[in-house]
Amino acid sequence: MVGNNDVVVIGGGYAGVMAANRLTQRDDVTVTLVNPRPSFVQRLRLHQLVGGSHDAVADYGEVLGKRVRLVVDTVERIDAAERRVALAGGGAVGYDYLVYSVGSDAARPAVPGAAEFAYPIATLEAARRLRSVLDDAPSPVAVTVVGAGSTGIETAAELAESGREVTLVCGGALGPYLHPRGRRSVVRQLAKLGVRVLDGPDTTVTSVTRDVVRLADGLEVPSGVTVWTAGFGVPDLAVRSGLTTDAMGRLITDETLTSVDDVRIVAAGDAAAPSDLPLRMSCQTARPLGAHAADTVLARIAGTPPHVLNVGLFGQCIALGRHAATAQLASRDDTANRFLIDGRLGAMIKEQACRATLQELAREGRKPGAFTWWFKDPNRQESLRDGHVEGTSAERPRTAGS
Repeated sequence: MVGNNDVVVIGGGYAGVMAANRLTQRDDVTVTLVNPRPSFVQRLRLHQLVGGSHDAVADYGEVLGKRVRLVVDTVERIDAAERRVALAGGGAVGYDYLVYSVGSDAARPAVPGAAEFAYPIATLEAARRLRSVLDDAPSPVAVTVVGAGSTGIETAAELAESGREVTLVCGGALGPYLHPRGRRSVVRQLAKLGVRVLDGPDTTVTSVTRDVVRLADGLEVPSGVTVWTAGFGVPDLAVRSGLTTDAMGRLITDETLTSVDDVRIVAAGDAAAPSDLPLRMSCQTARPLGAHAADTVLARIAGTPPHVLNVGLFGQCIALGRHAATAQLASRDDTANRFLIDGRLGAMIKEQACRATLQELAREGRKPGAFTWWFKDPNRQESLRDGHVEGTSAERPRTAGS
């Protein structure tokens, strides 16, 4: 392409900031980042915001490169034919290439009463609201956390350490990702903090009221404040824009992260579904996916074939209050193994990971192209060959919302 190239990045989370910064490697690329908030949300720390030990935000000036223009607004629709995005605040921004990195939020619960009486934690606004509710609640107040993933475990531990009476309702196994050794480590620390853990097949929540959480086995758990961490969803922007998505609403791409509908749209982070085989939603994958999306755009601008995706994972680190954590290690295909680091050393690893993530983004802003990733999944292409779609944009069906 001759002349300047305008790239719009939708979403200023871990993937979006990484992509925006990396795109500034070329002088002929102008990058606009559209994000609904004026501050960067440290999503890894939202449970700390709820517990009162961190504000979970950073100034975009700390993590965003100087050549990236920040527009604080919400994208209402992507017009792929006209190559522009319509903004909620009015007007539109045109693009030559688009990076779709809208992230994820809490899934709307289908359990009766949960939407009315339970508090999500997946966004900054939701976490701040929950913090305010907890501050205003009479003391002591019974808190019930629903959801046995890392968010539920970390929230339960953080609140218990701050002196709350906490029950963690799992709706199945505690920490389903974890190896049994990792699960035992988490259980021990939760017990030390006084968290009551209800797990097993009969702990599915059947209804929520203002002061009770009812379970499938008939148990009624008194709850002055109910926190809902079970399940994540993604914004419906791609669906509303007529782009091809999976059942959850993630944008389906090929293995270069290019939309199956349009070679000028690439995706990164939680809202991307490469070959309809998405990686686990996490900050751990968001950064390399953001970098890979930027590399795909830069390759297309240069007129060279973009590389296929090759990202592996190394595990999951779960904070258990401020003084302990369990770092569950995994194979590169994201299968948890028996190896772990826990206790105070685990807490140091978790805190360093939170800090290092911001440092990586800031470094990419100062020196675009600096970010590299070493963990790669040697089995991904084999998985694709064994039954998942592997192909180019032209080979994929084009039915929105599929």
